[in-house]
Amino acid sequence: MRRVAGLLTLTAIALLIHGYHPFAEDAEIYLPGVLKILDPGLFPHNSAFFAEHAGHTLYPYFIAGLARVSHLPLPWVAFSAQIASLLLLLIVTWRLASSIFLEASARWAAVILMATLLTLPVAGTALYIFDQYLNPRNLAAFAALYAVDAVLRRHFWVTAWWLVFAAAVHPLMASFAIAFCAWLILRDAFQPRMLQFAFLLPFGLTLDPPPPAYHEVALRQPYFYLLRWHWYEWLGLIGPIALFWWFGRLARPRGMENMERVSRAMVPFLLIATAATLVLSIPARFEALARLEPLRCLALAYMLLIVIGGGLVGKYLLRGRTWRWLVLFVPLGLGMYTAQRHLFAASAHVEWPWAAPHNPWAQAFDWIRSNTPRDALFALNPDHMSLPGEDENGFRARAERSMLADAVKDKGAASMFPPLSTSWWEQMQDQRNWRQFQRSDFERLRQKYGVTWVVVEVPGPTGMDCPYQNVAVKVCRIG
Repeated sequence: MRRVAGLLTLTAIALLIHGYHPFAEDAEIYLPGVLKILDPGLFPHNSAFFAEHAGHTLYPYFIAGLARVSHLPLPWVAFSAQIASLLLLLIVTWRLASSIFLEASARWAAVILMATLLTLPVAGTALYIFDQYLNPRNLAAFAALYAVDAVLRRHFWVTAWWLVFAAAVHPLMASFAIAFCAWLILRDAFQPRMLQFAFLLPFGLTLDPPPPAYHEVALRQPYFYLLRWHWYEWLGLIGPIALFWWFGRLARPRGMENMERVSRAMVPFLLIATAATLVLSIPARFEALARLEPLRCLALAYMLLIVIGGGLVGKYLLRGRTWRWLVLFVPLGLGMYTAQRHLFAASAHVEWPWAAPHNPWAQAFDWIRSNTPRDALFALNPDHMSLPGEDENGFRARAERSMLADAVKDKGAASMFPPLSTSWWEQMQDQRNWRQFQRSDFERLRQKYGVTWVVVEVPGPTGMDCPYQNVAVKVCRIG
């Protein structure tokens, strides 16, 4: 019971450290797919920018199914699933730490470190270990750790179950867990010096040249290409390789078999992924294949690094000294909390499903959801998600209305699915110089695409019919 109480308490603390923002960032990609299943009449325009992702995973059907079975509003379902995912991640962290360490202090240190560092950025991947909103990566994250733990315990049918689950919700992230588990099993069985393996290839990959517009998308996704990483991102790659090498050497004389197995397997795993990423970064012929991002396996590596690193700190440094635990984890928690408050400065830190939003952009999107036709097509600043004060609120996810392609998340969809790049680039060109748009420019979008409403930043153009306005934006009719 004490362990259960501890894990539940850490789940609550983790939520308070990292926050919850249900419509932020990649929720703009995944939540509309759920909404479309629950209400097929939504998003009659431009739905391909989220439907491609939805079509390659069972995640939207899983979440929509939970909503139908529970008869709860989707915001409550998403919040509940987020808390459950977080709790499961901490449970499997304890379980995996128990496979590696005998000491309770090591196990708890690993769990607390995981709870503290959930929103640690993963170098060069535009990912966190665990996002502040529900999405399939969060589900795949705890499933991957369960699979690794099952391999260490030699429960291979359990491994298969968790890998199937991970692949069902996020095929790309699951492919790294599948490859690593396969590598662990083969390495234990044959102890080879070198083993080559291929990642799963979802998303309809082909060596055919992508559309010409795809190059414009690729230029805007620097994290796809290793040679365009910043120096600190390179440190985020080299550091884990060095640490796992050191962990492997540390484990053998201390008889820590599972730590040695994981560490010695992870070093060549990361080196092969680095080589693959480097190959895809150089020839122009492979430009469209770089979206596989082999180094997204760093997400799994970082989680394992936290489990092992936290366990070693608890085993050798913290032990039973309460003041040492406080000196380490309180500043870490405060630092992560401060970073998240800065990132979502205009929003509540935890956006509870029953609370009205503080953010003026979110308030406008909520008004749109309740006061505009379901078949409306909106246009708004294509960079709106990256504007100060917008806090990366996804329009489709929150307003539940169609919109022209944006320059943030729809760019990501076009980068993953090259056929979308042509329509994405055309819509980007038609929305160039958005801040200088006047009524005639909006009329041009109406005639070409059927845009019927726009969201403009205040003060905005004059002579517009705008039934809603707040301190940040206006919502205006066109035509």
